[in-house]
Amino acid sequence: MPPRDVALILLVCLAWGGNFLTSAYALREIPPFLFTALRLALLSVVLLPFLRRPEPGQWPRLVAVCLCNGVLHFGLSFWALRMAGNLASPAIVMQSYVPMAALLAWVVLGERFAWRTGLAIAVSFAGVLVLGFDPLVLAAPWSLVLMLVSAFFLALGTVLMRPLRGLSAFSMQAWTAVVGVAPLLAASLLLEPGAFAAAAGAGTLAWGGVLYSAVIASLLGHGLYYLLVQRHPIAQLTPWLLLTPVVAVGLGIAFWGDRPGIRLYVGGAMVLGGVLLIALRAMAKARAVPPAREI
Repeated sequence: MPPRDVALILLVCLAWGGNFLTSAYALREIPPFLFTALRLALLSVVLLPFLRRPEPGQWPRLVAVCLCNGVLHFGLSFWALRMAGNLASPAIVMQSYVPMAALLAWVVLGERFAWRTGLAIAVSFAGVLVLGFDPLVLAAPWSLVLMLVSAFFLALGTVLMRPLRGLSAFSMQAWTAVVGVAPLLAASLLLEPGAFAAAAGAGTLAWGGVLYSAVIASLLGHGLYYLLVQRHPIAQLTPWLLLTPVVAVGLGIAFWGDRPGIRLYVGGAMVLGGVLLIALRAMAKARAVPPAREI
């Protein structure tokens, strides 16, 4: 990639990695489902002009993708982040959606992978087991389970999204926001008593976290990523995205007080190493795609 695009993908990683820190501060005051609903509500307003009707027969799949990605993935991941009390383990474990997506694509879409990819998948999942025994994770083990479930729904949504046609990246993001707000508000009313009162009394830091999550992580981060996808094969971009959890871990140590142990570092290296191997195998298979010409 040219230096300009390398700088852009690094900016994406900074935006997404910083989202773990700013969201963690916001989640101290705003419960996770309501926080997610507020994020998507803000996105709905901004992205409303991008809404486009899907092709006939695609409504059920579109709604399923929106529920998986917008409601279940985001809602559970922020719940896991609040429960974890650290940034390192949620940021690393979220990357397990990549091997999960490879397995689901095999089951759902019939996509095959070679033994090297299978080995990389096994290494990634073994890494989750290793970091699960780190004292930082053992302090809140259910956060690990929640993040794995969240990663599964992200992987499922990613696989279900592939056959969708006629929707741009921003239109898909707009539908995810619009469809997700009501279920998240309902979940907050049911599972988070006093959530609206807590949000009403939240401080500037908490609302800044909501704004960062919607504007910087979603609009800027995803916007730049979709721009890069138009220029380069996804397989070429995926290895760079592994810097996102590295940024999150660094921010957790610098600003959140995280003190990861050796098991988290070893397990994290196994998870990210497995994801990197999967990405490199995909890159080897991908055909060369010329960069899109600028208008």
